Amino acid sequence: MALKVIGAGLGRTGTHSLQLALQQLLGGSCYHMLEVIADPEVKVQQWMDAMDGNADWDDITKGYVASVDWPAAAFWHELAVQNPDAPVLLSTRASTEQWFESFSSTILEVLLRDEPNGDSPMPLRIMNERFTPDWKNPDACKAAYDKHNAEVRATIPADRLIEWQPGDGWAPICAKLGVSVPSDPFPHANTTDDFRAMLGLEPTR
Repeated sequence: MALKVIGAGLGRTGTHSLQLALQQLLGGSCYHMLEVIADPEVKVQQWMDAMDGNADWDDITKGYVASVDWPAAAFWHELAVQNPDAPVLLSTRASTEQWFESFSSTILEVLLRDEPNGDSPMPLRIMNERFTPDWKNPDACKAAYDKHNAEVRATIPADRLIEWQPGDGWAPICAKLGVSVPSDPFPHANTTDDFRAMLGLEPTR
């Protein structure tokens, strides 16, 4: 099954909300890091193989109609080549600082918590190899985020690219997909505190 939408936006850009929205629009499952968390014995090795240059994209994307979030977003270029008819959805935040504030309160804390124990080899390896090896440094993270977004914009033709930010709602996505805008509100999921609660971190306030 070919992907119908490829999410290139990094984590903490509304990707869980996008997962729910795309599943509603496309009538199928959308890949998200939550899929890896739910089935680590199979899916972690698939992405480790991908980082070794041995990706089986048909196997990784089997049963999915779209992808968003890490780890798939780290392989947006490969997925775009594999699915040439699929639009590429670049989700971003209003500013790099806003993204980093959310990232540092969620994903970064989990990476720092798990790194000493080696509990999460796949996320750590993706950060080192596909984001920045200096991911503990705020300035390096912000620069890597900006570089990632710039590379997507420079690579994907404008007529294939969907630019989206939380708050944009259904319209940009529906327009590109040629489908009607649903009458119900756009999903809103996985706030910073939702994320922290899911992974056993204290609330931010």
